[in-house]
Amino acid sequence: QVQVVESGGGLVQAGGSLRLSCAVTSQFVFDTNAMGWYRQVPGKQRDLVVVMSRDGSTNYADSVKGRFTVSRDNAKNTFDLQMNSLKPEDTAVYYCRSWYGSRDYWGQGTQVTVSS
Repeated sequence: QVQVVESGGGLVQAGGSLRLSCAVTSQFVFDTNAMGWYRQVPGKQRDLVVVMSRDGSTNYADSVKGRFTVSRDNAKNTFDLQMNSLKPEDTAVYYCRSWYGSRDYWGQGTQVTVSS
């Protein structure tokens, strides 16, 4: 069974940085699926942070452009999110997603808390 596992969340002060990592247990799935990071605050909908299509093109939410950067390591099956200049409003549970057609896999989420 394919698993998507996030790591790297934590507590950081405003202006600081964190790096989240997403590992996919299936090489085939990782190679053929689009990847994305989403985030959710309690009581609100889950919002897109960034998606990377299978061709490598990216689409960032306006709120994170210029601060967040994704990278993909095909040798390690990982999809990382580098978050710089963090703001308190970036506080959320961050989820990794891997999908293609009817194949849609989500991680369990990792908490990111940014203190002011």
